[in-house]
Amino acid sequence: MPKKKLYISLVIIFILTIFAGALDYPKYINQWVDYFNNKKIGIGNWKFTLPHFPEIPFRLGLDLQGGSHLVYEADLSQIEEKDRGEAMSGLRDVIERRVNFFGVTEPIVQVQKERLIVELAGIKDVNEAIKMIGQTPYLEFKEELSPEERNNIFQSLFGDQNKEISPETACQNVSFLTQVILSTGQDPCFKSTSLNGKYLKKAELGFEQQTPTPLVLLEFNDEGAKIFGELTEKNLQKHLAIYIDNVPISIPVVQEKISGGKAQITGHFTVDEAKELARNLNAGALPVPIKLISQQTIGPSLGKSSLDKSLKAGIFGLLAIFIFMVIFYRLPGIFASIALLIYIALNLAIYKLIPVTLSLAGIAGFILSIGMAVDANVLIFSRLREELKQGKNYGFALEEGFKRAWPAIKDGNLTTLIVTAIMFGFGTGFVKGFALTLSIGILISIFSAIFVTKNFLKVFIGTKIEKINWIW
Repeated sequence: MPKKKLYISLVIIFILTIFAGALDYPKYINQWVDYFNNKKIGIGNWKFTLPHFPEIPFRLGLDLQGGSHLVYEADLSQIEEKDRGEAMSGLRDVIERRVNFFGVTEPIVQVQKERLIVELAGIKDVNEAIKMIGQTPYLEFKEELSPEERNNIFQSLFGDQNKEISPETACQNVSFLTQVILSTGQDPCFKSTSLNGKYLKKAELGFEQQTPTPLVLLEFNDEGAKIFGELTEKNLQKHLAIYIDNVPISIPVVQEKISGGKAQITGHFTVDEAKELARNLNAGALPVPIKLISQQTIGPSLGKSSLDKSLKAGIFGLLAIFIFMVIFYRLPGIFASIALLIYIALNLAIYKLIPVTLSLAGIAGFILSIGMAVDANVLIFSRLREELKQGKNYGFALEEGFKRAWPAIKDGNLTTLIVTAIMFGFGTGFVKGFALTLSIGILISIFSAIFVTKNFLKVFIGTKIEKINWIW
């Protein structure tokens, strides 16, 4: 029975290796498939054909394949000094969610004081990248200025014409107010409040009860609901305007305090426009307005050179590990080297399946994980030798070696996984890529050492080779 389980385990390892290798380099498998299909093997008119293996490309980061580099400047004039750091952090998180929503993985979004640097891998059309970020709306609610403030602004903007323009009427006219804001850059009617897109929980398409007029339904999180309730209570029988990208969309009158954290945006929307607005708000409404101040396209030439050097270094390092393992550990070292090749194939296959965006930092994490995989084998083989030196038979020594090495392997890998989880949770861009590839590598290295290497060495239990002490 133990031998039967061993053979089943070896078959599983063989199938996993073939599958991973085919996923890593499907070109060679598909060439063999074409050769087989051309033979037209079958019975009568029925021919047996094999399907092609899917060719999934590796997903490369900005430093390896190029992309777009954008620099935005945030308008923090309405944000108190003590809250600006939190506002910029919220802005960074929203932009990351936004570009991920459009299928751009592992974006690099960094905050530098009042500036936001955005790097999008694979997006070489700068206009396309700008469109992605630009479609993210800035949602805010504004309350009425006092009559004195409003009249003063109207007087400064329109002078003698102020007598012909009633502020009370003008401030209820969305079209007129929009023209004034766009032409003068000043809002004569409303002032900002603390309620903006930062507190938005979700947005969805809705329709008015009496007519099929589309509108956008908003729901705020708990903190936003509290702020909204306070605002509506404070502004009873007054206008509370809803602005998108500093332009008024709707200017409703507050009839009563609204404590449920729900609101609606009405306007002259078509169904498609309302759907798009709801979708964009769900992707992330900006907590502060932003303005593009720099844009450029980055080529992958520098990254390609770095990648070539990194791969060469990795290959030479791998060969050095193989030589060391074979010389120092002899037969177990040979099987550890084979297990290491299987480990590499499995890693690359998982990178394609998840998929993982590979940057230079991610490749560094992968190479480091190879060292962790070798370390597990070194611990196991050292314990195996100690057990054999005590005169124990090979089968018992092998089980004891793995059993005694496991606590050290577990503790070492667990502590590293905890660190990678922290790096992935709190880091951004390259740091996340490094943490992700390293954590995947560590998990597979445990499987490689405990399952693959162990089953390879179990093959020799009960054979003449186990009695040749010098090869162990």
